[in-house]
Amino acid sequence: MTAPRVRELHTMEDFDGAAVLYAGIWGTEPTNPPVSAELMRALAHAGNYVAGAYDDGRLVGASVAFLGEPVGVSLHSHITGAVPGRGAGLALKLHQRQWALDRGLKRITWTYDPLIRRNAYFNLVKLGARPEEYLVSFYGAMDDAINGGDDSDRVLAAWDLTVPAPPELFELPADAVHVLRDHAGRPVTGTTDAGTVLIDLPDDIEALRRTDPSAARAWRLALRQTLGGLLTEGARVVGLHERRRYVVRRPTTHS
Repeated sequence: MTAPRVRELHTMEDFDGAAVLYAGIWGTEPTNPPVSAELMRALAHAGNYVAGAYDDGRLVGASVAFLGEPVGVSLHSHITGAVPGRGAGLALKLHQRQWALDRGLKRITWTYDPLIRRNAYFNLVKLGARPEEYLVSFYGAMDDAINGGDDSDRVLAAWDLTVPAPPELFELPADAVHVLRDHAGRPVTGTTDAGTVLIDLPDDIEALRRTDPSAARAWRLALRQTLGGLLTEGARVVGLHERRRYVVRRPTTHS
């Protein structure tokens, strides 16, 4: 499969197309997309990053990012949406990375829902980003098809553009102990003072929100307690094991 062609967007026709794409992905009304064409126009005109991915001339992905703190160092990627199965998400991120490097930037940050396994895998394994901060109900109430009915907890992921991505195969430390385990689709939390802890993720949190909202809510609160608590204490996520659990190292184990 040939990777989609990525280019910066400049015209209102481009931005209108991206807004429609976003509305379709997030399941909102076309008149109320997650990011409006007018805002994309303003951000692009001010020198920020707005790009689209095209497959055979059809827009299959778009990304919007703006310059952030520290000034001259960081780019914050606010939204990236892509049609599944086209490789557009990765193509956009690699294009965004080169765009940032061309401007002397060394870091890209973004937020993502830490309960969604495929996003955790893409961010941590494919790109090599690392969660830095747990943000409770970051966007407040959201009523789109992806987030509706759940708190908008996010983690802030940071991608260091100066280092290569880690190998996909993550070797689990021998001392790792679960603090959150998936038991028959439900979260079970425990306590441990181990230096390295494991935090399971549900198989499909988006399906669970539709079929068993109480289980989805339990997962949200359990992850907030475990991953959120550990990041607040200064722990760091060092990997994702078997695409289904965060591996977190407490600060006392830092070398």
